Amino acid sequence: MNNYQSNPAPDTGETNSLYDTSFPSYREGEIVTGTIIKRVQNAVLVDIGLKAEGILPLEEFRNPDEAVEGRKIQVYIDALENKDGFPVLSKKKADFQLAWEIIKQKSESGEPVKAVVLRRVKGGLAVDVFGLDAFLPGSQVDLRPVPNLDALVNQELEVKILSVNWHKKNIVVSRRALLEERQEALRRELLQRIQVGDIIEGTVKTVTEFGAFIDIGGVDALLHISDLAWVKVVHPSEVVQPGEKLKVKVLSADTNTGRITVGLKQLTPHPWEKVEEKYPIGSRVRGRVTTLAEYGAFVELEKGIEGLIHISEMSWTKSIHHPAQLLSVDQEVEAVVLNIDKENRRISLGLKQTQPDPWSLIDERYKVGQRVTGKVKSLKDFGAFVELEEGIEGLIHNQDISWTKRIKHPREELRKGQVVETIILEIDKENRKISLGLKQTQEDPFYKLSQELKEGDIVRARIVDIPKPGLVVALNYGIEGFVPLSQLARGGGKKVRENYQIGEELELKVLRIDLNNRRVALSEKALQPKPEEKEEEELPPERPSDRFTLEDHLRDFKDF
Repeated sequence: MNNYQSNPAPDTGETNSLYDTSFPSYREGEIVTGTIIKRVQNAVLVDIGLKAEGILPLEEFRNPDEAVEGRKIQVYIDALENKDGFPVLSKKKADFQLAWEIIKQKSESGEPVKAVVLRRVKGGLAVDVFGLDAFLPGSQVDLRPVPNLDALVNQELEVKILSVNWHKKNIVVSRRALLEERQEALRRELLQRIQVGDIIEGTVKTVTEFGAFIDIGGVDALLHISDLAWVKVVHPSEVVQPGEKLKVKVLSADTNTGRITVGLKQLTPHPWEKVEEKYPIGSRVRGRVTTLAEYGAFVELEKGIEGLIHISEMSWTKSIHHPAQLLSVDQEVEAVVLNIDKENRRISLGLKQTQPDPWSLIDERYKVGQRVTGKVKSLKDFGAFVELEEGIEGLIHNQDISWTKRIKHPREELRKGQVVETIILEIDKENRKISLGLKQTQEDPFYKLSQELKEGDIVRARIVDIPKPGLVVALNYGIEGFVPLSQLARGGGKKVRENYQIGEELELKVLRIDLNNRRVALSEKALQPKPEEKEEEELPPERPSDRFTLEDHLRDFKDF
């Protein structure tokens, strides 16, 4: 008999129980720790303690270099087995759920989190927050617009979580909100420490059209363009540059609004503060012409101080119509301080005062009755201006050009540039006027005639004009005489031009010589024979019109 005894059959129930207890009991949707046991071409095998390993594509890793054999990772169980008996795992889902809880806590608490800038996207930046993609809007990157967002790629920023959306897997963060909170805290602390008038040190952060923002201990203070310098500043970049360290004076610190303004110019004395000591009236100064206006030239004496040379203070001798006749922009000039209006910040300067006034010695150089020679500078309707020396001109009035002619315009006898000899008739030093006489250089022909001719004398004279009131005749020395209509022998009225001809010689009697008015009245009728006189008692009474007097014909006589 065979003593062979076969092994008893295994207990199937016991075997299954042992198998079940050999592997952990996981549920779908659970996050577990696995170990990378092998890396293949596009995936890794992950052991989570089940009877089969899970296959995890490399795309599940944000950085494929992290897929290293032996490394422990957190994975999400999508399914315990697929149709091939392998567990379905996801690292991305595990990362998201693990990070989401942290992000949710940080969002609720308002704590700042680290974010790495991944790339530039439309409207802002994509950033990594705890392994998840988040959106950082461009307007939330900094307190002020950032011109180049690409420069921030790969940089780590500290941000604050603004909003999270589980269903859309959407996270929005802000760096600006965090900076504003911190700046506000610093501002409150700074406002408790500083006072108006304090001098503090800061760094120029940004420069704008209207001024510059100065970082004073993490808080931005405004340095307005008007507080940069005492002189006019066109753009703040003329005075300050970003990154420059400088001391400023606190001008205002509003605890309600948190606004702080500072000034740079207030650290130096105002240039007008001691202007009267620096530029006393009457002193000579040098400056640069900055602007030419119709009424004068502005001269910069130093930064912040300009004076005006009015057009009337430019020359003793020339008539200046525009400052460009003498000056040009950027020209260095010497001037005399005439007046200072400190309150309105005005300085009046004189250019001509740097030279002697030619009129100051006029009494010593010229006397009434003195003969002087000069050049005709200009002709006006009323007379001619003659330059006696540079800066000194005299006027020959029309009535002082000729003894015998009625001058309506000086060009009848003079021309521009002509050198003439004249006599000084009057000097008005106060008004800077000299009256000259041209005719006075010669003897008065009328006076000479009055010495040779007496009332009652008979002369022969040639008719030179036949106006309505009578005849004009030529006498000696270029003097003209007048014969009124009532003193014509051949009758007056409309037939005068028929009875008398220009050029005809007449024998005339001198009725009157008026030295004051320089007129000679003549009569032809006075030389005609009178009819025989009757008895005195039979003579008719004398009529006023039968006797000629100069006054009777003054109205006609004045026209000649």
